[in-house]
Amino acid sequence: MQSIEDLDMHDVPTSSNTISHLIVEDSLQITKNVANGLTQEPFSHIKKSLGVSRNNSREASVLAKEANQLSLASPFRSSSSSDNSPVSEDHAHTEPLPYYTKKTGLCYDARMRFHTELSPPKDRSDYHPEDPRRILHIYRELCEAGLVADNHMAIPPITPNPVYRILARPAKKTEVCLVHDDAHFEFIKSTSSMSDEELGRREKTFDSIYFHRQTYSAALLSAGAAIETCLAVATGQVKNAIAVIRPPGHHAECDTSRGFCHFDNVSIATQVVRQTYPERYRKVLIIDWDVHHGNGIQQSFESNPNVLYISIHVHENGNFYPAGPYGDLYHCGVGAGIGKNINIPWPTKGMGDADYLFAFQHVIMPVAFDFNPDLVIIAAGFDAAVGDQLGGCFVTPACYGHMTHMLMSLADGKLVVCLEGGYNLRSISKSALAVTKTLMGEPPERIAETAATRIGVETVRRVVLQQSRYWRCLYPKGEIMMPGSERMHDVIRAYQSKVLHDNHKMINIWIFRERVSRSFEYQVLATKNYSTAVPLLVIFHDPPEVTGVPNAITNQLDLHNTWLADVSKSYIEWAVNHGFGVMDVNVPKFLTGISDEDGDPDDEALKLTEAINELAIYLYDNYIECNESPKVFFLGIGNAFRAILHLLNTRNYEALEQIAGVIGFVAENPIRPVTETFITDFAKWYYKRSLLLVNHAHPVWERDKKISKKFGLLKRSPTDGLNAMLRAHKPDVEDFLAKRAGLRVERLPERDEDTVMVAGT
Repeated sequence: MQSIEDLDMHDVPTSSNTISHLIVEDSLQITKNVANGLTQEPFSHIKKSLGVSRNNSREASVLAKEANQLSLASPFRSSSSSDNSPVSEDHAHTEPLPYYTKKTGLCYDARMRFHTELSPPKDRSDYHPEDPRRILHIYRELCEAGLVADNHMAIPPITPNPVYRILARPAKKTEVCLVHDDAHFEFIKSTSSMSDEELGRREKTFDSIYFHRQTYSAALLSAGAAIETCLAVATGQVKNAIAVIRPPGHHAECDTSRGFCHFDNVSIATQVVRQTYPERYRKVLIIDWDVHHGNGIQQSFESNPNVLYISIHVHENGNFYPAGPYGDLYHCGVGAGIGKNINIPWPTKGMGDADYLFAFQHVIMPVAFDFNPDLVIIAAGFDAAVGDQLGGCFVTPACYGHMTHMLMSLADGKLVVCLEGGYNLRSISKSALAVTKTLMGEPPERIAETAATRIGVETVRRVVLQQSRYWRCLYPKGEIMMPGSERMHDVIRAYQSKVLHDNHKMINIWIFRERVSRSFEYQVLATKNYSTAVPLLVIFHDPPEVTGVPNAITNQLDLHNTWLADVSKSYIEWAVNHGFGVMDVNVPKFLTGISDEDGDPDDEALKLTEAINELAIYLYDNYIECNESPKVFFLGIGNAFRAILHLLNTRNYEALEQIAGVIGFVAENPIRPVTETFITDFAKWYYKRSLLLVNHAHPVWERDKKISKKFGLLKRSPTDGLNAMLRAHKPDVEDFLAKRAGLRVERLPERDEDTVMVAGT
C-alpha cells in the first residue's frame, strides 16, 4: 500500500472514492438546505474543480438514492403536509436533530509541505522548528484515531461520521491584500523564481524566516485553506472545522514576513468572511493561544471595533518572541477599536492547565459572551503544550480540549481552528487530536491540575483591572494606582517607626551604601543600647500583613474593614523589657529605585534578594560585629530569613563567634541549608544554635529521609501562616532567647511534648 509520505498532493483529494464521498456529502447537504428553504448551493466549485461528469451513472444513482432517502426521512415538512400526520414513537426517537447531522470539517493539503529549508540538515535533530512534517504528523494522528476517511491510510474510520474533507485552494491576490500591502505580496511571489543563492541572501535580512521556491505557493495554499475552512463553517456546510495548515501566519505583518510566517492566514480569512457576508458575520472573535504573541493579527485589527482579538501568551516583560511591549496588557486597541484587543501576557514560562483555564474563566469567556460574536476563529498554536521546548509551558491535550469546548458555546457553535505554531511533533499531534475530538462532540478528558499558580492569578487580576474600564462584565473596576497616591508599605512603615519610637525610643539606622541607601530608608530601626554590652536581637521580617475585603465593584478597600497584623512588635516588646538591644529590619517587597513593577517576576525577585543580602552584610560589618554586645541573636520571619542565611554562609568562624542563636519562621518558602565553604563542621555549629519553626504542611515534612543538620534544628508547627505561627510559638522563642542569653526569667513555658523535633545526619 502506498505510504502517505510518498503521495503526490493531487492524489489525496482526487481519488474516485474521495470524489464520490465528497459528492454524496455535498448532495446530502444541498438537499437539507432545500428542505430548509435555502437556495444557495455552497461548495458547488468542488464538483466543478474535480471535473465530475453529469453522465456518470454511478454518481447519479448515488445522488438519487441518497436524496430520496433524505427527503423521506427529513424532519422538515412542506407547508402542504398535514400537521396531524401520525409519527411512530420509534421514528420520533431515532430521527437526529438538524444541527447534529452536520459534520466537523477538516482541511489538509500535503502541498503545503513543499515549503522547506533550502538545504535541510543531515542530522534530524537540527531540523528547523517550523518543520514540514508538522502538518503530516497531525493529519496522520487524526487518521490513526479513526476520524478521517482516507483510503490511503491503513486504518479505516471508526466513527460513523468522519470529518468532512474541505478542499484547499490558493488564496487570490485580492484576498491576501485585504491584510498585506501589494509590495509584500509581490516580493513573496518573486521568491518562486529566485536562485538558491538569492533566497539564502534574502532570508538573512528577515526575522526568523526561511525561503524556498515553493514558499509562495505553500503560503497561498495555507491562506486559501484558512479561507475555505471559514467559508465552510459560515455557509453551514459543516458545524465547525479545523485547518491543518502551514506556513503559520500570526506573526506576518502588513509589509513583511516574520517569525516563520509569510501571510497572516487568520486575518485574511476573517476579512474574506466579513466582506463576503457583511450582515451575517459582522463580529468575529479571534482567540490566539499560541505561546507567542500574534503581533500580525493585533496589527490587522487593533482599530477595528467589530473584531475582538484575545491573545494568551508568554511575554517575559517583552523579552520573549516577538519581543517588545506590543504584547503587554496595556495595548488595548486604537481609536474605535479601543477595548477590542486583550493581551494576557504571562511574565514567565512554565504556565500550565490551571493558569490557562483560570484566564478563560475570568477574562476570555466573560468578555466573549459580552461581545457576542457571529464567528469564532482560534489561532491555534500548540507550542504551549507539554514537551515543546520553544514554549516551555505545560498545557496538556485535555486543556486544549476544554478551551475548545468552552468556545463552542459561542456564535451558535460556528468555530474554526487554524493551526499556527507548535514544534514538538508528538505534542502538536496529541493536542490537535484532542481539539478535533472535542469539535466532533466528544467530551474533553479530565484535568488533573486545577489550582492556578500565584503568577497566573496575579497576571489575570491585572488584565481584569486594565480591561474592566472597557467591559461591563469584568469586575472589580478601578485604577491599580491613582495619581498622587502612596504605597501602603511606606505609610505603614512610617506608622511603625512612630510607634516603636514612642514606645521604645527606637531610632533610624542610616545606610551609607549608594545602591541600597534609598531603598531601605527608614526600614532599619534600633534601640539606643544596640551597641552596648547587652544581648542584641536582630529581627529581619517581611512587611506586616494587611487584610481586608475590597469592594467587588470599585476594588477599593474601606479602612474600617481593613486590619494590620503586626505580631513581630510583641517580640520587640519582650526583648526590650528583658534588657536586650533590638535592631528591627523591615524587608519590603518593592524597593524604591531598584524594583520595576512591570518587570519580569524572576528578575525582580533576584534583584530584591541581592539587595537584601547586601543590606544584611552591610549591617553586620558596620553595626553588629564591631559593637560591644557579647551575644547576638538573629530572628528571621518569612522570606526575609534568607538574608540571615546568606550572611552566615559568607562569614568566617571568627566573625560568627558572637552569634548565640538563630531563629527562623518558615511558612511557604523553601528551607535552605548552610554551606561549609569557610568553616569545617559548620552544619553542626548551625544545628546547635538554631531553631526553625516550620509550617506543618511544608513539603519538608514529606521527606522519607532524615533531615540533615545543615538545615538546622526544625520544629513542626501545628499552625498555618506566619502570624498564627508567631503567636503560637512566642513562648518557644522567649525560652530559647532567655536560656542562651543567661537571663533569669521567673516562669518559662514548658515545651509541648506532642511537638516532634526532627533532626538527622
